[in-house]
Amino acid sequence: MSDTDALTGPLAYPVDARNRVKRRHDRGFYDHETVHRLLDAAALCHVAYVVDGQPYCTPTLFWREGTRLYWHGSSASRMLRNLAEGEPACLTVTHFDSIVLARCGFNHSADYRSVMAFGQARLVADPAEKRRALVMMVDRFFPHRTAGLRASTEQETKATAVIVMEIERASAKIRAKGVADEEEDYALPIYAERLPLRTVIGAPEPCPRLQPGVMRSPDLAAYREGRSLEEALSEAYAEAYR
Repeated sequence: MSDTDALTGPLAYPVDARNRVKRRHDRGFYDHETVHRLLDAAALCHVAYVVDGQPYCTPTLFWREGTRLYWHGSSASRMLRNLAEGEPACLTVTHFDSIVLARCGFNHSADYRSVMAFGQARLVADPAEKRRALVMMVDRFFPHRTAGLRASTEQETKATAVIVMEIERASAKIRAKGVADEEEDYALPIYAERLPLRTVIGAPEPCPRLQPGVMRSPDLAAYREGRSLEEALSEAYAEAYR
């Protein structure tokens, strides 16, 4: 799906009381390009939902296709059983970019980029859609890998449930300000700084039970030691859905 419309310009999600950034409006973004870029640079999300009046928030891997979000889990999962028939859900991701130490406790903060996406989550029941989703559950992160793997058994497929949610509303919120003290506080003899944070890929650790001659595939080159995970995930997404 294109993030730009020839007539109306950049596409954006509708804004209402559910997704409007209420504090610091300047940090809120609703355009597809910003929201999707942040989603595609992440692998782990948190899905919030309510069961019998009790709130739950569950971490899980996810991926995006157009304006749809997919995630998976065990068919016996309480979360997935609850969402199977179509329930309101909120999926969030956060990129933690820095810790900010200011000259006053009130101004200590963090730089971050986050997304909240709202919609009706439902179980993927169509067998063909589920098979394709289970392929992309792997290939979205590691393009073309499924073709070289042992095929999942029927029992393994039955044991895995897939949830899809059309994004009805979404908002991104970004703080990239660093130290932001009150103007008069800059004259105080108090140390302040920004501590940048990055999630970086470590050295691969091959399975000790690999068969002789089995080597790391060139398809995994994006996941190399020292590289930002965010960059690797974004590159993998672009390749998987090219």
